[in-house]
Amino acid sequence: MQNLQSLMETLSGWVWGPYMLVLIVGTGIFLTFRLLFWQFRMLPLAFKQVFGKHPDHSGDISQFASLMTALSATIGTGNIAGVATACVLGGPGAVFWMWMTALFGMATKYGEGVLAVKYRVKNEKGEMSGGPMYYIERGLKWKWLALIFALFGTLASFGIGSSVQSNTVALAVENSLGIETWMTGIIITAFSALVILGGIKSISKASSVIVPIMAVGYVAGGLIIILNNLELVVPALKMIFTYAFTGEAAVGGAIGAAIRYGVARGVFSNEAGMGSAPIAAAAAKTDHPARQGLVSMTGTFIDTIIVCSITGIVLVMGYIMAGNSFGDQTGAVLTIGVFDKLLPGVGGWVVTFGIIFFAYSTILGWSYYGEKCATYLLGEKFVLPYRIIYIATVFIGCVATLDLVWLFADTFNGLMAVPNLIGLLLLSGVIAKESKDFIARRKSGELY
Repeated sequence: MQNLQSLMETLSGWVWGPYMLVLIVGTGIFLTFRLLFWQFRMLPLAFKQVFGKHPDHSGDISQFASLMTALSATIGTGNIAGVATACVLGGPGAVFWMWMTALFGMATKYGEGVLAVKYRVKNEKGEMSGGPMYYIERGLKWKWLALIFALFGTLASFGIGSSVQSNTVALAVENSLGIETWMTGIIITAFSALVILGGIKSISKASSVIVPIMAVGYVAGGLIIILNNLELVVPALKMIFTYAFTGEAAVGGAIGAAIRYGVARGVFSNEAGMGSAPIAAAAAKTDHPARQGLVSMTGTFIDTIIVCSITGIVLVMGYIMAGNSFGDQTGAVLTIGVFDKLLPGVGGWVVTFGIIFFAYSTILGWSYYGEKCATYLLGEKFVLPYRIIYIATVFIGCVATLDLVWLFADTFNGLMAVPNLIGLLLLSGVIAKESKDFIARRKSGELY
């Protein structure tokens, strides 16, 4: 086990080295300029697409349901445990780099949504299938690279999608309620099976209920803490911006640590560039690829600019109150402790229940991602076997070693990004063309 952990540490360090961070953020920056800052210019229209009413179009689920499915997979333990880990290892300045990753990541997520709809196909059951494996195969004509993405996506689903989430829930429940991890494992595994075995429509229905409630509840709890401690807001923001460029409070006092952990955890949280969200986007009912791209990019804004910011600001406020120290805690336990300290009697429960529902929804969303990757590799006959294996890993995650689980998730999450980012960069001309076509057809009245 020790040898396996050492191997995964080495591989994770290589995968998430400077080249990967430059590739992820660089792709977002490139698309931002290629699309003339589309994510900022079109954000109001994007939110209008999410919450407005639309005519019925071809697809499996509504645009709102597709966004909720994508958010169910992205709003997870990364928003709580991931942000805390970034702050401990990279210092308060890591929050700033999470913001930067998200702002440019919105362009990346937009591009993923466009290509997902542009190159989607109908499978044997008449359901929509799409995502990086399809736009790499059909757009670039590189079947071999599509297969590599699908392989890494399948393996990543067992880490970032199931075991990491259930592991964090089990530890949080044990810390708050004293319930043993294996008992939590049985419960969360059973509830996961109830929804996952029903497929995308079952997952999207559950996500459309769970995601809005959990996000609003968690954000409300964080806002109450911020409003009750307004005198700490300005110092916290000042510290975030200052430490982002000085590296103070980071591991080794290096600015590289703030950037590395801020970007890595930001990507882990919103998954821009990972290639996961476009798999859900491909199932949406929409009349134009760019319209779904707009819907997709709002997910990054909601996930990081809103939810992660709440966690980050509250954590830095707690850091200041503790005499510029996070103590010896990290992950979800740190976030629970800070929330409980700043909102006694309630704050800890806000985070605990947030973790439970965030993680549960992520387990549901990622089961769909992994299933699509697995069936791309092995065919539709593998749907049920995949679901059974995935559900089993939910329980395994509850009783596994935390460090090994996170290393596994980080490594394969990073590996699946490489073929996806190559696809986005080489198909950026298609993204730009579809964007121009969308604008032109809306001006002519052909599209609403």
